[in-house]
Amino acid sequence: MKLLVYGAGVLGSLFAARLHEAGHDVSLLARGERLAALRRSGVLLAEEGRPGVRRIPVPVVEDPAGGYDLVAVFVRTHQVDTVLESLAGLGGDVLFLLAWAGGAEPLGAGIGAGRVLLGFPADGGTRDGDVVRRRAPSPLTRRVAIPVGEPDGRVTPRLERVVGAFRAAGINARPESRMDAWLTTHAAFTVPLGQAAYAAGGPAALADDPDAVRAMLHLMRRNLAALPTAPVPRGFAALRTLPEGLLVPSLRRFLRSPTAVHSGLSDTSPATAAELERLTEQLHARARAR
Repeated sequence: MKLLVYGAGVLGSLFAARLHEAGHDVSLLARGERLAALRRSGVLLAEEGRPGVRRIPVPVVEDPAGGYDLVAVFVRTHQVDTVLESLAGLGGDVLFLLAWAGGAEPLGAGIGAGRVLLGFPADGGTRDGDVVRRRAPSPLTRRVAIPVGEPDGRVTPRLERVVGAFRAAGINARPESRMDAWLTTHAAFTVPLGQAAYAAGGPAALADDPDAVRAMLHLMRRNLAALPTAPVPRGFAALRTLPEGLLVPSLRRFLRSPTAVHSGLSDTSPATAAELERLTEQLHARARAR
């Protein structure tokens, strides 16, 4: 399988590096300064809390032309329209591994419905200049698999082929029959979380403000109640039923954890604000159409 990883941020770089080290024919698409850095040094990869930096010479390209069997898209939500334009005239399947609550229809309208696969990445980390620092795995994150699914929920040969290729590269992946509901549930939870962390200046600062955490929980509950289907995974329903006195301390502990601190919740860039705004628009549109 010839693969293109579209997007050379933290997640795309990690994904491409793992596939390359497993022997896959993979290229990483980047532009601007990131493209120049990758051509100069390859993917520079480090583990949080560990010394040393590894150089992984992943091939890099500037445009998506090249007859790929699968394009794995790792961009922010508000950047998807540009990706659709660049992939519209090409062949091959496209797996969108990103935060998305807009459903598969607008993606299919841009590139062809039969090409779309949905998923969400389970890895994480931060950028330190040109170095990608992978979040140190914990017992919890080791168990979390990348969900990948067809828009209609079927388990197709191509889905099995993609999941099998990822697993062969040591990437924990699994088929998900309710991928659209999974992504919408995830957005209902993470948008209030991301907005609150952004406003506070990071997850640790948010944890120090119990009133802000309580307001965040109320918005999560409102979002989950407005979902067109039951939450997926079902465990998210606990946010609507468990007592606030239990959930607020639990959320504050999570916000202080290394998992939260070394994640996108610490990113207070304008791009984060733009992504959260687009996801909020998508959630509101789904609620109105309910």
